[in-house]
Parts: sequence; C-alpha cells; structure tokens
Amino acid sequence: MKPITNIDDPRYVKAFSHPLRVRILAMLQERTASPVELADWLGSRLGTVAYHVRTLHQLGLIELVDETRVRGAVAHHYRAKERPRVSDEAWGQASPMAKQAAVGASLQTIDEYARASAAAGGFDRADAHLTRLRMELDPQGWRELSEAAAQLLGRAQEIEEGAKQRIAADPHGQDIAPAALAIMLFEALRLTDQPPIDGATHSAHSAPASGSEHTLTA
Repeated sequence: MKPITNIDDPRYVKAFSHPLRVRILAMLQERTASPVELADWLGSRLGTVAYHVRTLHQLGLIELVDETRVRGAVAHHYRAKERPRVSDEAWGQASPMAKQAAVGASLQTIDEYARASAAAGGFDRADAHLTRLRMELDPQGWRELSEAAAQLLGRAQEIEEGAKQRIAADPHGQDIAPAALAIMLFEALRLTDQPPIDGATHSAHSAPASGSEHTLTA
C-alpha cells in the first residue's frame, strides 16, 4: 500500500477519527505489540482493539513484524511505520478537516503522556522544564519564532542521536531515562475571549507546532 505522505489523504483523516486508534498508534510507536498486549494496556476489549489494529494496518500506518504461536493460536505483532511528514506549504493547503484530525490526535497524545508522566514524578527532576508564553507577534515575529521552533526540534534530534551513541557504547554505565519534548506554536485565543460554558461541550481550535515540517501522527 502506498504510504501516507499527504495530510489530505482520506486514510489519514480516518485513522485519527477514533481516540482509541490514536492511543494504539502512540503505543506502537514505542514498541512492538500484539492486539492482546494492547488490549491489556488499554483496558479495552480484545475484539475492539483488534478491529482498530486491523484498520490501522489496512490504512498503512502500522506493519506486521512477527507472528508467534500462543497456546495453539497465532499472535500477530505490529509496530508503527516511520512517521510521515509534510512541509509548511502542504500544511497550509490542507483541508480544515485534515488539520483538525492532526491537531486532535497530537493534543490527545501529548495530554496522556504529560498527565501519566506527571503522576509518576516525571516533572520532579531539577532539569525538567515547563513554560507557557503568550506573545503578540507581527508577521516577521511569526516567521522568526517558527524558524526558532524548527531549529530547536533539529537540535533535539541531534542531542538524541548523541545520547544513543553514548548509550550503545556503555549501556549499563549511565542513568538512562526516557524524555518527551512537545513544541507548539499556534495563534492563541484569549481565555477571557471565549464564550461562557453553559453545560455544553466546549472546544478550542489550535494548531500544532509550526516549523519546517509537520508530523502526520501523534
């Protein structure tokens, strides 16, 4: 199946139209797993999880990497494929529906990672960082901040590669801890400008990190 490289690809919108598919894809980006393992981690019915796994496989976002026999049955093990990326130009031309699918999937995954990690003490490190800035920018400021965000992402990838090399050279000699970095640059709505919530479900529209490329997955 042809890989998804265009954010307007209907398969992409369909993939992220269900929150459970978003969670499954995030887990399979971390490790290889079978539907049985995923169902156990998610606390969901195996039949439901297996259905969404098949959907993600049919959409070309995950791949079958192994088959093992477990008590006479065959267990299928999947992993996520490399995350597709699109340019700023492609993002700008994408449909609102596709953008909302991307934003919703990303925010859901970031929220789950941050909340679970915070509950486990993930922000207790002295060198942990948590900052939110609200700024007023002109067009030049937007361009400069967008470029700065992209440069930070590139630098983060360089730092990770260096860490991988050091870990490979001495896997037991260092304190190794998983880390998460979320970069978001979006046109902000003032919280005081929002209409009052009167019992109805309220939603805020945001845009993901702006930079030289956008990731088409959570």
